[in-house]
Amino acid sequence: MPVETDVERLRAAGLRVTQPRLAVLAAVRDRPHLEADTITRLARVRLGRISVQAVYDVLHALTGAGLLRRFAPAGGPARYELAGDDHDHLVCRECGAIVDTRRNRAPGPCLDPGATFAVESTEVTYWGRCPTCQQRHHR
Repeated sequence: MPVETDVERLRAAGLRVTQPRLAVLAAVRDRPHLEADTITRLARVRLGRISVQAVYDVLHALTGAGLLRRFAPAGGPARYELAGDDHDHLVCRECGAIVDTRRNRAPGPCLDPGATFAVESTEVTYWGRCPTCQQRHHR
């Protein structure tokens, strides 16, 4: 099965192909779970110049088009990753590391919201200590 390129992803989503959009997609694809400031820095390495506002505009457009997934761990900045697979996150309370974790339950919500609410997606964040931080405390 051929791998879809970022240009093809943008076109399939009905978005114009621009260098800022390609730079942001590349940054998030290469390093998931980044916040907007780091994405801006990486996009500047690739493009030379891009404003913080332009990066936020691109993030908003790509998230709205379903190409990126935005998640915001409590107490921290919003993070971005490629949209597609449905997974949850493990977040280390000490070092801030974020790791994807597969769901061990059927797709869909883990709670029944009742018939009055149309659930479109769920987001679960597990908090704790990563193996490195655990070892640091057991020495």
